[in-house]
Formats: sequence, C-alpha cells, structure tokens
Amino acid sequence: MNWINIIGFGAAFMTTVGFLPQFIKTFKTKQTKDISLWMYIILITGIILWLIYGIYKNDWPIIIANIITLTLVVPILILKIIYK
Repeated sequence: MNWINIIGFGAAFMTTVGFLPQFIKTFKTKQTKDISLWMYIILITGIILWLIYGIYKNDWPIIIANIITLTLVVPILILKIIYK
C-alpha cells in the first residue's frame, strides 16, 4: 500500500465517521425535526455516484467509505421520513 492510498483511507475514514454522531443521536432520540430532508437526499445521491465512480476506477478507499457512509445516512433519511 502506497502513501497516497493511506491518505485516501484516512480521508475516507474521517469523512465517514463524521456521520456517526448524527446516526447515534437520531436512533437514540428519534428526533429528526432539525435534519434537512433535501440535504440527505442530495447527499445520498452524491454518495451513490461516488460509489459507482469508485467501482469503475477500482478504488477501494472510495468504495469502502461510500458503502459505510450509505449504511449510516440511509437509516437517518428513513427515520426523517418516518418521524416527520
């Protein structure tokens, strides 16, 4: 693994883990009033596009980060829709 891949995995880790506090808070409190529906729709669309790009380029930091991020943000969007 070269240094640029290490940077890629580090960036992927940090940007993905950034959603963890919101994920935990949303599941604990079931409060979604202050979460923007459109922001999460746009975000998930972007993550899916990044995932497709990563798969096309066979870029594992991008693939792994976006799969994990999707598993964190999709449930938040679902809760936002359920708990309007």
